[in-house]
Amino acid sequence: MIRCLFLMSLLVQVSLAKSGGGGEPVKPAPPPRKWPTLSGLPPLIVARGGFSGLFPESTTLANNMALQLRYTDVALLCSLQLTKDSIGICVTDIRLDNSTNIAEIFPKDSKTYKINGHDVKGWFAKDFTSQVILNNVSMVQSILSRPSAFDNQLAVTTIDEVRASRPPLLWLNVQYDAFYSANKLSMSDYIEKTVGFQGISYISSPEIGFLKNMKKKAPRETNLIFTFLGPDEVEPTEKKKYSDILKDLNAIKAFASGIVVPKEFIWPVNADNYLEKPTTLVADAHKAGLEVYASGFANDAIISHNYSFDPTNEFLQFINYPDVTVDGLLTDFSPIASNAIACFATNETQREKQVKTLIITHNGASGIYPGCTDLAYEQAVTDGADVIDCSVQLSKDGVAFCSDSADLTGDTTAMPTFMSKSALIPEVQKDKGVFSFDLTWTEIQSLKPQMFSPFGQRTGCYRNPAAKNKGKLMTLSDFLGFAKTKAVQGVLINIENAAYLASKKGLDMIDTVNKALKKASLDKMQVMIQSDDSSVLSKFKGDQGYQRLLHFKQPISAVTKLAPGEIKKYADGVVVTRSSLIVVNEGSFTKAKTNVLKEMHAANISVYVTTMRNEFVAIPFDFYADPTMELATFVVELDVDGFITEFPATANRYLRSSCVDMNAEIAILPAQVGALLEEIPESSLPPERPPSPPIDVKDIVDPPLPPVTAVPAEGSKSPPGPPGAPAPAPSSGMAVAANFGACVAAFMALGLLLSMEH
Repeated sequence: MIRCLFLMSLLVQVSLAKSGGGGEPVKPAPPPRKWPTLSGLPPLIVARGGFSGLFPESTTLANNMALQLRYTDVALLCSLQLTKDSIGICVTDIRLDNSTNIAEIFPKDSKTYKINGHDVKGWFAKDFTSQVILNNVSMVQSILSRPSAFDNQLAVTTIDEVRASRPPLLWLNVQYDAFYSANKLSMSDYIEKTVGFQGISYISSPEIGFLKNMKKKAPRETNLIFTFLGPDEVEPTEKKKYSDILKDLNAIKAFASGIVVPKEFIWPVNADNYLEKPTTLVADAHKAGLEVYASGFANDAIISHNYSFDPTNEFLQFINYPDVTVDGLLTDFSPIASNAIACFATNETQREKQVKTLIITHNGASGIYPGCTDLAYEQAVTDGADVIDCSVQLSKDGVAFCSDSADLTGDTTAMPTFMSKSALIPEVQKDKGVFSFDLTWTEIQSLKPQMFSPFGQRTGCYRNPAAKNKGKLMTLSDFLGFAKTKAVQGVLINIENAAYLASKKGLDMIDTVNKALKKASLDKMQVMIQSDDSSVLSKFKGDQGYQRLLHFKQPISAVTKLAPGEIKKYADGVVVTRSSLIVVNEGSFTKAKTNVLKEMHAANISVYVTTMRNEFVAIPFDFYADPTMELATFVVELDVDGFITEFPATANRYLRSSCVDMNAEIAILPAQVGALLEEIPESSLPPERPPSPPIDVKDIVDPPLPPVTAVPAEGSKSPPGPPGAPAPAPSSGMAVAANFGACVAAFMALGLLLSMEH
């Protein structure tokens, strides 16, 4: 079994507000405004199965974590099932095989029952005594995207065990009373006679008959809540669709004090996964005297595109608008919901940034719009970015423009349009592509931008499909002009492939960028020059106070003693991957901090971490599938100098919140790196991968840049244009004059030859 108490001591010490020691977290001061809930209090967080987003549901560990990691009131929700000898256990699905290992322990004991008109096959609690289940069966994660490392380590939990932990609020969910009654087991008798309602604050059920029965027995302090299932599902007592029952809220008030509804009942989502206008359900229910609890919240689920993969955005959607502010939220990730209420359900994000950490974009707000487009940069400014970036590429005719890569196939429609110009260029990348330096600027302008979703095909996490081809690419000069007119602190110019362009394409990236920067006159702005080539950075040494950043694209495990001194010859800072600062194992758990940041800071070298993304599939389990929790860990635990992010709004909200202050009563504290991994049995972990290599002097110094080699022009030899603009084409009059002159010269030469022969 997992050493639960030891794990709790490890995690709780870094997850509570400052209180001088252990115990309950410091409660926030009363809110300055009355909440638009029915009670006037902040929405209640209902932890479905405890912290079931990380641990198997309703286990001791899941329940304890849900109660400890909180700044608001939290109710533990236990979905009640009855064993053959009428003992209550906490398992959400009536089929135990979905959340326990019972099918492995008793492979021949599955049964099929008719439940609410459907044949359901599985292993059911009612067919086993409590002793058989408690002594033989262990819990497992019921959702495959969640960590399986805790499977088979934690026992099934009884109601008595949950009550013994003395949760401030206990919520019993009884979903299958009719089924148990048909099998001579009574949920109402168990709650009344065995449990005696002791410690039970809420009882919910989707069955009207059960709630009417409990109305006669339950004390006044126990709230009865009617749970709505899908709109087309049929309620077992009155045989009506739940959508029809919803039309008469006053009738519900006769047997319940509140309702639980799927979150889509309040904010509908259309077939394209975008929010529609909210319904009037919350306002109507409040008018009828019913509390409203929204269900279905999970950080690791595909949520509406409107939320940009940020679970806090979704929580705020249900608590920041008076007409749709719910009385409670049922979630598998209760700590993040609690943070949303305590830290972000105000206008504090309008404050000045609380720390110096820079928010630097990666291709603008490329999580919202196609990267490096005018729309992505506009959104980045709106979202509070400090520094906006341009990865400079050159067209065949020397136009400098912003694009993530010289290969245009990922971020534009280049491949179907210019498939005939695709090529394999090992000096640039290992895969075939359509490259900007093989296309003229006119050809590039004919392309459409394309939204890039790094995890789309693998996980279904597609970014903002409505903006898939919106926006237009910007030249470097246009980008710099845009930055000068906006409230940003500076710009980051990323330079790659300069050596190849000079030697093979006759294009001078360094000169082009230098001239564009000087022409833009960014005297009052911070200019950062980033490159993975130290020879490129050496060309900008001392230039107008530019900050030079050496980019290490591959993860690094350590920094050798001499490396920082060598880096300082070329750069003022480094850009490193997230896993170069916090090592993550194959199972997506954090393992340890490297010495990279410590050694760089000791040498007065700034450290910027890339690339921060909101998609839960990119976030290690230690951060609770929450991008804000990951940001907090890099700020507090490591003190990075800046984030390079595709979702600047998420970083901006956190860095402007009072909860970024570790001395405040309420703070989003970092995960303790490696704490979860230490408590997982080695047999449950995947094989270790070899560590990334350390950075040494030899990995820093690149060969000098080659001279720009002239490339024979195709067709007419037109003079080159100014940097950042297409080469001018000759006028038609000049072309005619040139051709006429050439003909005259040819005839004169021919006449001379003939006269010499005679």
